[in-house]
Amino acid sequence: MWTEPLYTAEEMRAAEEAYDGPMIELMERAGSAAAEAVLRRYPDAKRVAVWCGTGSNGGDGFVVARKLHEAGRTVEIVLAGSDEKLAGDSAENHERARKLKIPFVEPGGADVAVDALFGTGFSGKPRDDAARTIESLNGLGVPILSMDVPSGVDASTGQVAGAAVKADATVTFHGRKVGLVVAPGRFHAGEVEVADIGLQAGRTRHEHVSEQILQEVPRRGPADNKYTAGSVLVVGGSTGKTGAPCLTAEAALRAGAGIVTVCVPASLNLVFEQRLLEAMSWPCADEDGVMTMDAADAILEAAEKATAVAIGPGIGRTDAVRALIGYLLDRLDKPIVLDADGLWAAAGHLDWIFSRDAPTVLTPHAGELARLLGRDSSAVSARRLNAVQTGADDVGAVVLLKGADTLVASPGRGVLVCDLGNPGLATAGTGDVLTGIVAAFLSKGMGAKVGAAAAAAAGGEAARLAAETHGSAGMIASDVVDALSPTLSR
Repeated sequence: MWTEPLYTAEEMRAAEEAYDGPMIELMERAGSAAAEAVLRRYPDAKRVAVWCGTGSNGGDGFVVARKLHEAGRTVEIVLAGSDEKLAGDSAENHERARKLKIPFVEPGGADVAVDALFGTGFSGKPRDDAARTIESLNGLGVPILSMDVPSGVDASTGQVAGAAVKADATVTFHGRKVGLVVAPGRFHAGEVEVADIGLQAGRTRHEHVSEQILQEVPRRGPADNKYTAGSVLVVGGSTGKTGAPCLTAEAALRAGAGIVTVCVPASLNLVFEQRLLEAMSWPCADEDGVMTMDAADAILEAAEKATAVAIGPGIGRTDAVRALIGYLLDRLDKPIVLDADGLWAAAGHLDWIFSRDAPTVLTPHAGELARLLGRDSSAVSARRLNAVQTGADDVGAVVLLKGADTLVASPGRGVLVCDLGNPGLATAGTGDVLTGIVAAFLSKGMGAKVGAAAAAAAGGEAARLAAETHGSAGMIASDVVDALSPTLSR
């Protein structure tokens, strides 16, 4: 299977409520798993500070302290809040720690710190006193291991509204939480490991994508020809932006499309003829290197044999381009990938997309999605999960929100999260490459949501492979293109 469940706080509570044993058993298993992680990850750490809140996460922390004490470590507990607020199983484990004479201290030095302040139930912004506690923990200058989720991170969304622990590692219980893989929360989690605490698998709305999704991509068979293997049409290019559609076309070919045609401004056709060897160029009417409405009939003719169309890479930003794209979205009864300048054209005209019957995939970054939704880009970055699902619902199409955590949403259906890749993808042109991969997979008959998620995985895995040769610091988009074929041949 190529996905694993991602739990929200509510879904995690449901899994715990379905457990037919005493809850203190779950607390014991969670604390034991975290203690084992501390011993395994930091074998030379002699002094461990366990920072505990007054809720159930703090109860897990008391178990950690007890287990580390029994393993011979010097353990200190920093209790954030009054012990009078402790109740139930947390109070019981607090008392067990007291009986072992584990000291409760004010914040101080340690070799390793365990964050057991808040759990999955936290949301919003920490109160001032809690924020100061988090800042003190972050300021210790020692490795921090968080339990379940870093304190201050919303487990259900990844939102960080205020102070949040910057963990080096997180041990999460039963299954990954959404907030551990969705930014900005994912950047607080460090390395994540999942500990089995004996709960039954529950139903989740969101899922985490693994590289196994690439097994879903159709490969060429002995009976295929260049058209049955997938025929992609790319519509784009303008003066100063000829590279974008070239990268899209080359990526589509390397992602397995059998044939690729590129509709380009006629005045720039020679550039494309020289640049593209395996793709065909189709000159279309333009003015000063930017396509006009007079290009529409040529594009529709070129699209007759295509099984998927990519619109937008480098096409330019003029009123004529906007009108042309609106016309094409209305006339093309084929799967479409809309990116870059195509998204610019669609802003304020979401009905163009919503009214389409054929599949549509939008591939914005945070700024482009913000423009489509009429939001500030910082708001999208802060609430990525909400933004991508809202975008899919508003446009009635699949939305792939690019980033270190690529999120793929379809209307009303939840989100697929793909966090494959490396920082080398943060370079110009990789978005155009992703557009080409999506188009290639749609041209092979893949569904829009799975095809988009598979494209994100292919691009991420290709970036990893490219980094082995080039390193991630100086990686360029064409390096990713070159690595696509070997990635998909594995």
